[in-house]
Amino acid sequence: MSDIGAHAQTLTNRGSLDALMLRVGGARVVMLGAASHGTHDHHHWRAEITRRLVAEHGFSFVAVEGDWPDCDRVDASVRGNGQDPRAVLGAFERWPTWMWANEEVLDFCEWLRWWNGEHRVGFHGLDVYSLWESLRAIVDHLGRHDPTAVPAALAALRTPEGYAGRVVPDACEPEVVSLLAYLRRHAVEHAAERGRTEFAAWQNADIVPGAERYYRTLLAGERSWELRETHMADTLDRLLDHYGPGSRAVVWAHNSHVGDSLATDADLVSLGRLARRRHGADAVVLVGFGSHRGEVLAAPSWGAVAQVMTVPPARAGSVEDLLHRAAPERALFVFPQVDQPRWLTDVHDHRRIGVICDPGAPDYVAGRLGEWYDAFCWFNHTTPVHTLTRELERHPSGV
Repeated sequence: MSDIGAHAQTLTNRGSLDALMLRVGGARVVMLGAASHGTHDHHHWRAEITRRLVAEHGFSFVAVEGDWPDCDRVDASVRGNGQDPRAVLGAFERWPTWMWANEEVLDFCEWLRWWNGEHRVGFHGLDVYSLWESLRAIVDHLGRHDPTAVPAALAALRTPEGYAGRVVPDACEPEVVSLLAYLRRHAVEHAAERGRTEFAAWQNADIVPGAERYYRTLLAGERSWELRETHMADTLDRLLDHYGPGSRAVVWAHNSHVGDSLATDADLVSLGRLARRRHGADAVVLVGFGSHRGEVLAAPSWGAVAQVMTVPPARAGSVEDLLHRAAPERALFVFPQVDQPRWLTDVHDHRRIGVICDPGAPDYVAGRLGEWYDAFCWFNHTTPVHTLTRELERHPSGV
């Protein structure tokens, strides 16, 4: 694997990203991954890449693996409305809060607020989890703009609280569908008058049936992954349509979403795969991230308090092990589109760390790196993300 070093561009500053900017070219969607949600280096360099995409290539918005209502408040903040980014990010409550409420994301959002003094670059959430938050946002929106429609929204909220009641029952489905249709129609009719707020209401309405299907499937013990990926892909497409012809998107999400699942041995669809299928491979650039060892902020179980954990050295023969032995300490790889070397075409294990981390039972998935991504950011040793809260408290999840 001696050719690994020959393909590496040492990462030192934003100028080190020139090869990636050339690879982006006229692509409409650039997806930036992360091997974990709690790694400083991945968050920091994802933001550095995005600054260049926004400032030099005119990208229209950043869409993240986060809830629409929370990210909509960030969007208002970076556009210069409402509270400053620190206050808005610090108010994130859904576990895991550290995923977006961290100093690295704050630093980017403060820069974006400054940039938006002369521009209008958005910040949006793609995820499907915010069933109840979206319903409440709909009621608030209608209360301000169309009070006569509030009873229909309240009818959709008539669900018992509690674990089983986290899913909209069958009896509520007609009200939810009716509300969705109304808000879609209302968004179209009033787009010119209140474009941003009407679109946000439409998106919250679309989340409700999507989240309902997701949670119902999850609680039934069935596969819910594809529902989530499809919802995020649909939201991304809706945002591109909303921003208009020529709009361009930067996506921040875990490698599991960003990578093209067709290159792996996992029988799953992914956001990256759907984007390539819908927009064409030439219009989509997928960037993975990886590390060999270090520390990460994660939790030992779902809903538990986060803690700094040690990431052990990667498994022998894995992508991370190969790069540890042959690449610089920090490097960018922009993959050749033809005649790829064997280390990109052979099947290797690739490590992923979620919000839950068990250092004794690492999670790997096998695949061909050169098909998985178009480029790769490498950090041999990493440090944990810096949370905005002094103490990380327990918070019940949406499931």
